Amino acid sequence: MEKMWYAVCMKRRGKKQGLQLKEGKRKRGGKRGFGVAGTFFVTLFIMLSLGIAGILLLKLIGQEGEENKAFAEGLYAQETIHFIPESISERLDEKDLTGTKTKPEPTPTPRYLEELSDADYMKANNIFPWEASDGDKVTIGFVGDILMDDEYAIMANLLNRGRTIENGISQAMLEQMRGVDILVANNEFPFTDRGTPTEGKTFTFRADTGAVSYLHDMGVDVAVLANNHIYDFGETGLLDTLDTLTSAGIPLVGAGRNLEEASAPLYFIVNDMKIAIVAATQIERLDNPDTKGATENSAGVFRCLNPEKLYEVVGKAKENSDFVIVYIHWGTENQTEIDWLQTDQAPRIAEAGADLIIGDHPHCLQGITYFDDTPVIYSMGNFWFNSRTVDTGMVQVTIGKEGLETFQFVPGLQSDCRVDLVQGEEKERILALMRELSPDVSIDENGFVSKK
Repeated sequence: MEKMWYAVCMKRRGKKQGLQLKEGKRKRGGKRGFGVAGTFFVTLFIMLSLGIAGILLLKLIGQEGEENKAFAEGLYAQETIHFIPESISERLDEKDLTGTKTKPEPTPTPRYLEELSDADYMKANNIFPWEASDGDKVTIGFVGDILMDDEYAIMANLLNRGRTIENGISQAMLEQMRGVDILVANNEFPFTDRGTPTEGKTFTFRADTGAVSYLHDMGVDVAVLANNHIYDFGETGLLDTLDTLTSAGIPLVGAGRNLEEASAPLYFIVNDMKIAIVAATQIERLDNPDTKGATENSAGVFRCLNPEKLYEVVGKAKENSDFVIVYIHWGTENQTEIDWLQTDQAPRIAEAGADLIIGDHPHCLQGITYFDDTPVIYSMGNFWFNSRTVDTGMVQVTIGKEGLETFQFVPGLQSDCRVDLVQGEEKERILALMRELSPDVSIDENGFVSKK
């Protein structure tokens, strides 16, 4: 800059000297001009004027540079840029000069948007869209055996007491059941007004198709059909059950018109998570059981006495979802001890991809354990099934983006054809029983379970 301004000054000085020479030549022999001293002072004055002007101009330019620098530093210091001159904004990308994004992150496209937008695909693949009370978590509840046959004590008492569900299940327990996002129950009977009972079977159950409304009253969202009583009135009773539940808008799992339907997982898409439920039964443990297993061409339940098909289904469900629940009918009736088929299959089900295993059939509570990070409750026991006084309960889990967050056993008591949520000493007694049955886990005073 100094060189530039020096050249300008010299150029202008040269022009002045040239004018003076011409003027001198023109006035020789005539009247003289300023004279030597005058010329010297005029030239000095011009040079000083130009120098002062140059200094002022340089100072002005420097001041503008400092202002621009200060402006730029101000931009660096701001967390959010409220105003950027157009010339600067053209050079900025999505980040400001600090490296912090000033534009909001775009909302990610839901992973299951394509499935949710195809109603035919969802229907064909047993997928249900669902809503949760919390945008980040899903709560799922599980209860054991329920029965609605009005020729047996549980339903006969309800009808005598006034027919409303509150006369069979306490308000406190109903609030617990209705409070979860998804409630799963073992539907240990067919809904049918037709068919004939299985010949030679000691106990055969069925409920009128209109009784399905009680499932809604309880808050039941999923009916598990993989058990040893769903076929008590033959294929007719099973098919009527499928139609009744479907008409009532209650998803079902564990039985179907053929093996493909019976073994198909039930899926829920909720909070951009996909949760799978698989249900199977190994009861009865006979080559030719009363409760028929589904085949390629005939209706029945999903049997897993030979468990290879179950492992395959669980593995595929794991590939297609974020969390897999297996609800399995197994164990020995009225025995709190775990039998050999339970201990044989449980770790292999977990290895196949199950994130949670819920068991029932023994009509009594059995213990809780873990296989790696997969919790297993071997039996939920009766829930609302007969007139006996038996300990029962509800399992409630919380599932988040990273998997299982909480596992809670909520104690209850079935007595006099009613089921109640228990508190105080009775609650502590049942929790103490579960601790005794579950040496591999810790159960706190509120029933929350963790691996030791």
